[in-house]
Amino acid sequence: MRESPWRQVREFHERFGLAHPDRPTQLASDLAEARQRILDEEVHELAEAARGGRLDEIAHELADVVYAAYGTAISYGIDLDAVLAVIHQANMTKLGADGRPVEHDGKVQKGDRYRPPDVASVLHRQVSASGT
Repeated sequence: MRESPWRQVREFHERFGLAHPDRPTQLASDLAEARQRILDEEVHELAEAARGGRLDEIAHELADVVYAAYGTAISYGIDLDAVLAVIHQANMTKLGADGRPVEHDGKVQKGDRYRPPDVASVLHRQVSASGT
């Protein structure tokens, strides 16, 4: 079985001495700003690749965006796989009363049956599991 992206990027953070707390935590402002710059740079590179239209470059830059997002989550001590699971569960409730997707400008919208994700509970479980 393939390792999750969270575990792979966590291994990178451990090996290269980057932040990887075991529980959700706030970052010092300089580290938070550095992580944001990394994300911004990767999204910019994705936009450039999309303008170029080469699928291999788009795929590469998409993966870099995901890797940077996971790295940012790991820097905050957040298990992004667990958060994505509750986001996915909530997204699957985005249907209208007729059971069909509600779309506007190509984006699925929240329908009458939408139930928001409880991300706070996921983070609380992560804190509890870390024993602190």
